[in-house]
Amino acid sequence: MNLGRIIDAVAAGDPTRTALIIDGRRISYGELETAVRHCAAALAAHGVPAGGRVAVVDGGSLLSIATVVGAARVGAAAALMNPALTPPELQGLLKHAGCADVAVAGEPYVDRLREAGAATVLSESDLAGGPSPNITDTPDDGDALILFTSGTTGLPKPIGITSRRLTMRIKGMTPPFRADAKPSIGMMSVPFFHVGGALGILGSLYSGNTSVVQKRFDAGEWLRLVSEHRVTATFLVPTMLQRILDHPDFAGTDLTSLAAIAYGAAAAPLTLVRRAMAALPHVGFANVFGQTETLGAYTTLLPKDHRDPARAGSVGRPLPGVDVRVVDPAAGIDVEAGTVGELWVNTTQNVTEGWLRTGDLARQDSDGYIFPSGRLSDTINRGGEKFGPIEVEEALRSHPAVTDVAVTGIADEELGQRVGAAVVACAPVTLEELRSHCRELIAYFKLPERLAIIDHIPYNATGKVSRRDIASLIAERA
Repeated sequence: MNLGRIIDAVAAGDPTRTALIIDGRRISYGELETAVRHCAAALAAHGVPAGGRVAVVDGGSLLSIATVVGAARVGAAAALMNPALTPPELQGLLKHAGCADVAVAGEPYVDRLREAGAATVLSESDLAGGPSPNITDTPDDGDALILFTSGTTGLPKPIGITSRRLTMRIKGMTPPFRADAKPSIGMMSVPFFHVGGALGILGSLYSGNTSVVQKRFDAGEWLRLVSEHRVTATFLVPTMLQRILDHPDFAGTDLTSLAAIAYGAAAAPLTLVRRAMAALPHVGFANVFGQTETLGAYTTLLPKDHRDPARAGSVGRPLPGVDVRVVDPAAGIDVEAGTVGELWVNTTQNVTEGWLRTGDLARQDSDGYIFPSGRLSDTINRGGEKFGPIEVEEALRSHPAVTDVAVTGIADEELGQRVGAAVVACAPVTLEELRSHCRELIAYFKLPERLAIIDHIPYNATGKVSRRDIASLIAERA
């Protein structure tokens, strides 16, 4: 299978089957095939070469999805970019990723891409028709898709994914299309430019399933879509899950079709997971853990593990075929079981060969379960005592006045860093009250020393928080 051929079997075997539901419109596999052909024809007509990279700036639309497949048909690779980026930011990505002069954008983003320096920007009206191009197909060792890291500490880094690794990953995630199998209904609420969104859609298309696409997450709309389309499975980041449970329509919405919710991309508070399990007892929850460089999840905490108190806070065990080491990042040697170190991962789903230093801190227990501690770059160094922010956040969340929190290191002349906390509170609370509450839960040197009470934690589109931004907030308001 080549990415450019991912829908061939379904489009030929059951062209009227629904592939996508976007803005209430049902798009069949036959219609999607036509859109893919038109995209491929337009890219070829505008001189996009085999091996070229085509910037794509849009939400989860027919245009962006068809361009990913169509670009692969002419031997090129779509580079999916966040449509919220400004022209200067897009300009940096275009240059950094080595994109061709031809780009594709949804109508609202055409002028933005032109301002960023793209010579030719094709929109939906430019992709309506044209002769079918000579099919090149992305070679196995050529890039079939370009994704970008989240960029919380600088300019996002382009990650080229070869056709061979991408198709291996998709085949490993989902079964191939069978004409006699009824399509399952999933929903994509995370951004299409995110690894979870892109792989989720491509895997669904390979299997001949139906994806309900929510271009921009809204909890009330999510509830309506699940009920209306009888969605059975979805992936959410923890902030989305919290907003769904908090929504006033939650209790009155029919969610009986839901069978499985996978969650990940950011740390999930234990209180949130327990609340979700109690509110949706018929749903199987799975915590997944991974990153763009590993093509998504390389560990999972299965539904049955969620009921074991010893696994609370774990992201599960490595998936089959995944090797994991927990390494002292300074010495480069494996640490003992239960000791925090950097996760190193080696698997065929990595975008590069060999051991990947993930930058994630975690400990692994004697049964192989992994418990994250934050990012290596987020490590707080308070006078030589080094620790991650997540355990401090969990301790603070257990206080009844705290509804959300983010912790980070704050620069300090004496100790190098102090522990800073930005807290969303449902009742008045002081720094000393929080310190007193946490004294029995975490070591003294991990107790918060700077406190800012804020209205909400600033999460990005993938549910992650910038520790750098939080540090600035705390410095301003503490």
